[in-house]
Amino acid sequence: MAKQYCTFHLADLFFGVDVQEVQEVIRYQEMTPVPLASAVIRGLINLRGQIVTAIEMREQLAFEPRDPEKLPMNVVLRTEDGAVSLLVDEIGDVLEIEESLYERAPETVRHLVGDLVPGVYKLDGQLMLVLDTKKTLEAVAAA
Repeated sequence: MAKQYCTFHLADLFFGVDVQEVQEVIRYQEMTPVPLASAVIRGLINLRGQIVTAIEMREQLAFEPRDPEKLPMNVVLRTEDGAVSLLVDEIGDVLEIEESLYERAPETVRHLVGDLVPGVYKLDGQLMLVLDTKKTLEAVAAA
């Protein structure tokens, strides 16, 4: 059986989230900063009248900051509490991947991104890290 993933790049890593969780993918949007919020919360964006919290995934995963010349892209997720945007470096394609290719994340990956990536898919020439969006949002809320 195959599963579809919306993919994106962050630093030199390739991630995927279940396409069922994705509301839309959009270019950079102007953000309103949130005073006293954690550095992970980059700001709020207005998405056709809907206020959406933008989460800086580089900060969340303790990666180097993005080059100021490059604007992030938004992967807007549907959650029980409304839409949330993950700020990523670059959007990939929607991939349909056989579930038989799924493996638990190796220790090297777990060390890099913690519990946010429970597993990986070995694709032709690259590893796709499966981002657990629920754990990611729980970690943001706890910060």
